[in-house]
Amino acid sequence: MKRRRSGRLVRGPVRAALIALLATAVASGCAADGADSATGAKRPVSPATGQEGPPALKAAPADALSVYAEKMRRKQAARVAAAKKWGLAKIPLTAPEPPAVKPRITTRKGFEVTGGDALPPVFTTVPTKERIVFLTMDDGAEKDPALLRMMTELDIPYSAFLSDYVVNEDYGYFKKMQARGVVLSNHTLNHRYMPGLSYAEQEREICGQQDMMAKHFGKRPTLFRPPYGNYNRDTLRIAKSCGIKAVPLWASEAFPDHMEWREWDRDLHPGDIILTHFRGREDWKGSMPDMIRRVMKTVTDKGYAVARLEDYV
Repeated sequence: MKRRRSGRLVRGPVRAALIALLATAVASGCAADGADSATGAKRPVSPATGQEGPPALKAAPADALSVYAEKMRRKQAARVAAAKKWGLAKIPLTAPEPPAVKPRITTRKGFEVTGGDALPPVFTTVPTKERIVFLTMDDGAEKDPALLRMMTELDIPYSAFLSDYVVNEDYGYFKKMQARGVVLSNHTLNHRYMPGLSYAEQEREICGQQDMMAKHFGKRPTLFRPPYGNYNRDTLRIAKSCGIKAVPLWASEAFPDHMEWREWDRDLHPGDIILTHFRGREDWKGSMPDMIRRVMKTVTDKGYAVARLEDYV
């Protein structure tokens, strides 16, 4: 007999039973750890639910790399074929992957309004060191089906700033554009000169267009471009009140036969925003595909790629 710490004795039969139970528990633990009870060899153990670890790779790293390389090869071949089909002088350059964190946008110097620190920033260039520019199109007057096909086949991103007074002729055209990944933004209901309107009139133009965009395209825009690039403090206050986060203007403007420049050096810079319009031969010397050929020649010749504005703003 052995004496327990409490002073009571544990008799022989009880002690033997405890030893047997302990031995059984140890054996069970070994089996759970993967030992085969018959041979003693290790066997695989199923992990607990929720602790299974990552799934096995479906392909070896070399195979995955080959698949990616083939995908890129086919994409580039498609761009080459599209550039030839649409008469581009050069194959458009491919933009780099967008940043994981969008850059901080501030109002361009000289574009401020009194007390505008808490208002949406007004800018012409996105802060970036990448050789990229952004293509934007205003109003929606011309609805050329060739533009949709061209931009899709060339895989060139662009943004549309729409005014309802011309868009309402064919909302379906812009729904097709949206389905191709183009972000549709606010350019007021009727394209009026904002500083010449009362607060209530500006509110109707800006917030009214927000409502129309939500009704016909399912989303309220976060970007707004005032007609002619003109605005005052009321414009920005109203824009903020109905969901606008930023006011991108432009650093240059594209036409089918020439470019116009805001900057003194008449050149592109990393992050510049390019403006053009939905126009056809009735309004300028060429079609919308002609305009794309002109702007892409300028952009590509200068070593830039077109990126998606909404990935940065």
